[in-house]
Amino acid sequence: MTSIGRRPLSGIAWLLIGAGSAAVGLLPWLITGARLPLQNLAADQADLSTPFSLLPFSQYFLTAIVSLLVVGGAVAGLAGRILRHRRARGGTRFLTLGVVAIQAIAIAQSSVVTVTMLEDSSRRVVYAAAVIAVMLVSLLMSVLVLLLVARAGRPGAAVALSLAALTAPGWIGLPLQGVLSLGSDPVTSTVLLLLRWVPAVLVGVVIAWCGFRTAGCVAAALVSLAALWIGPAFFTAVSAAAGTRVLAPYPAEMADYGIGVFVMALTAADLVVPSLIVAACVGALGALALAALTNRTDRA
Repeated sequence: MTSIGRRPLSGIAWLLIGAGSAAVGLLPWLITGARLPLQNLAADQADLSTPFSLLPFSQYFLTAIVSLLVVGGAVAGLAGRILRHRRARGGTRFLTLGVVAIQAIAIAQSSVVTVTMLEDSSRRVVYAAAVIAVMLVSLLMSVLVLLLVARAGRPGAAVALSLAALTAPGWIGLPLQGVLSLGSDPVTSTVLLLLRWVPAVLVGVVIAWCGFRTAGCVAAALVSLAALWIGPAFFTAVSAAAGTRVLAPYPAEMADYGIGVFVMALTAADLVVPSLIVAACVGALGALALAALTNRTDRA
């Protein structure tokens, strides 16, 4: 590689890479038109028109919000890792700043346009605070994934990438909501089936990339499989509880319902075991293939 190819990128360049990565994370929502979902607490229920919103501010889109923000952080982390040989002092800070700036703007803009159209009541305060809290936690998760992928060793980066992989179905499926709303249509069934296996395959690929050469890599593989077991059950529980409108005035009952769904999803062997087997097989076979390829390259 030439000295030009190794020249460190400027802080502005890293800032733009971070901002672009955050925009990639938001892309599935933006290409749908980014119209704010209809609000149960809208002041004017007869008005079905909604404003432009950079995030789908709604209790029915909580997992989608997590996906849009965390995937942006993961993309930035991958960019930082791939271009690590061109990272000057402070490059990661500028990369992180670019992601945080765009995602913070998205959170603020969607929050403002939503709150201004809601009814004036205590329910509005609770609802808005809950969704904003989810957004802020998702922003923190995005930053954590970014830093681990960009700067940590393979085990730490593998765990972060596995966590991001769990959000992939929500990110991929968001622009396909029109297809997925068709019910039992064959196309819908096929798309849902493919989305179901996306996390398992991606986690397996991450495990294969990490390998099993050190105790840390083995631990990362086990943590990734545990995340694949627990994560989907958690997202299912949150979606089920938040999407139950009748329980909205009763937070305690909603929490109990969510916990029940979580336990049920966590112990559903017919859903959990196949995903773990697929991820483990992809990881093991992929690691063997990569090791063989590396040995062949070294001998050559």
